[in-house]
Amino acid sequence: MSALALKNVTYRYKNSPKAAVSGISCLFEEGKVYSITGPSGSGKSTFLSLLAGMDLPTEGEILLDGENIAGLDLDRYRRESISMIFQAFHLFPLLTVMENVCFPMELCGVNPKDARKRAEALLEGVGIAKEKRDRFPSKLSGGERQRVAIARSLASNAKIILADEPTGNLDYANTQNIIEILCDLAHSKGYCVIIVTHDSEVAEAADVAFRMRDGVLQTEWREKKNG
Repeated sequence: MSALALKNVTYRYKNSPKAAVSGISCLFEEGKVYSITGPSGSGKSTFLSLLAGMDLPTEGEILLDGENIAGLDLDRYRRESISMIFQAFHLFPLLTVMENVCFPMELCGVNPKDARKRAEALLEGVGIAKEKRDRFPSKLSGGERQRVAIARSLASNAKIILADEPTGNLDYANTQNIIEILCDLAHSKGYCVIIVTHDSEVAEAADVAFRMRDGVLQTEWREKKNG
């Protein structure tokens, strides 16, 4: 079972006396949904950047299955071990829905025919109808675009999903749909889903909820669903 473990992780921006992330130790496991809330400027985005390997801790370690990511090929880590979902979707506007989902697979050398077959299954899994798969993202609703973004995030087979405000641009109905998809990925398919959010509905759905305050990660509840 894959897991991300943090040991006393601290991060300071250059020439800043204050740590943006301070002394965090925690464990993220497959099969669970984690939420991270907190006010703007509390360190959430920096923390997510560290988990994604975009930055490395000033102090401490981030371990993937016991191995410090500082010693890994970080480009490969971002391609194969983690995947990202963004508030603004970040789909390629000049690629169709199908091409967007095929892209990360073809980047990793998957045969185009095999990539398309898997993309069809992923898009079906998130409820994107066949007639919409050859459309460009601009022709989809916000909820549909986010579902395509989720399908694309699954294309790499990475078991850790980092979601940055995935419902921030969505209405209530679409928010509920995305919550259901992300929870199903964790609980039925064994993904580790880590969500940074301001949305209380998303936070309430998490198995483990954290709150970031001044760079410090505090547990609000753990295994809430199980009491």
